[in-house]
Amino acid sequence: MEDKTLYERIGGDDALRLLTDKFYDLVFEHELISRLFKSDKDEIKEKQRLFLTQFLGGPQLYSSVHGHPMMRARHMPHVITEDDAVAWLQCMSAAVGQLPIDKELKDELFDRFPRTAFFMVNS
Repeated sequence: MEDKTLYERIGGDDALRLLTDKFYDLVFEHELISRLFKSDKDEIKEKQRLFLTQFLGGPQLYSSVHGHPMMRARHMPHVITEDDAVAWLQCMSAAVGQLPIDKELKDELFDRFPRTAFFMVNS
């Protein structure tokens, strides 16, 4: 089990599809951060799925389609505050909580996000 990536241990692509669906159901309705997600919702979810696949140790799908992630640079056109990062993390925590995996694995998965979320803060 220890040889498997986090991507594999949470359930691979099926789990990430579920996670991105649950997450964006929350994000698109969130009063603070929904403003950051105004382009095509299916495209946003697909980019997130591709990125998370790579981020969690799966195939390099995001890079093969969109090039190097450069996530901070890609987010720079949007004003992102610490409150936005907290709201994003709250949505992600709720979405992770809905995955059919054990609590230890949920915690390990969620722990991957705070550093990245706060790295996106630019205002």
